[in-house]
Amino acid sequence: MDLRLDRLGVAIGGARIIRDLTLEAPSGTVLGLIGPNGSGKTTALRSVYRSLRPDSGAVWTGDRDLWKLPRREAALTVAAVTQQHRAHLDFTVAEIVAMGRHPHHRHGGRLGEAERRLCREAMERVDVAHLADRGALTLSGGEMQRVLVARALVQQPRVLVLDEPTNHLDLKHQLGLLSLIAGSDLTVLTVLHDLNLAAAVCDRIAVLSEGDLVAVGKPDEVLTAELLKTVFGVDGEVVPHPRTGRPQILFSIPEPATTEGTR
Repeated sequence: MDLRLDRLGVAIGGARIIRDLTLEAPSGTVLGLIGPNGSGKTTALRSVYRSLRPDSGAVWTGDRDLWKLPRREAALTVAAVTQQHRAHLDFTVAEIVAMGRHPHHRHGGRLGEAERRLCREAMERVDVAHLADRGALTLSGGEMQRVLVARALVQQPRVLVLDEPTNHLDLKHQLGLLSLIAGSDLTVLTVLHDLNLAAAVCDRIAVLSEGDLVAVGKPDEVLTAELLKTVFGVDGEVVPHPRTGRPQILFSIPEPATTEGTR
């Protein structure tokens, strides 16, 4: 399903956070949002998964205004994994994942065998099947992150929104999740702070700075030394990955500042 942000504007407490943001993610593609802290990335995501209503513009899924859809239909269209994990009391992992089926049940009821199989497969895909009977309060941050991804998958959305999905994950599970994202047929909108991971998984990258869109395009079009200096204030050398050819950034840690009289 195509996703389009059409001249989106959001203000919070009188401060303009996003201005006239227009972006498109064609069906089945991965669109990454990058930018410094406070640039409006998470605010844009919140407008897509209907946590924060925009002041102007619209979010289109296909030919429908997402904010005009009934709540249940919107939940069947978009699923999200956010940075802020709400307390789940001590539900088991299996119970949390099964919550993703809630939009598919108009009047509640137990899951059917096909749905239980779907939940098991989702847990296996993100490597939490062995945690199925564990309580949420016993999980590490990375384990919970993977559980929430499984819950989003069993929701069977058309659009998947991910805010820093690799946060808390070890290297193996970061790469596994990115492989899962890249291999899915979902339209994905994600925020990633690790620019090399963004370059590896995203079909297109949009760069935000102080609420404005400053660049959008393929990773090799967007990730340049000039952009790194202008937007992020860092020096970096951009080189092609030896296997994939995608851009990779080599950073140098700045020399520590010295003052007169110190050694």
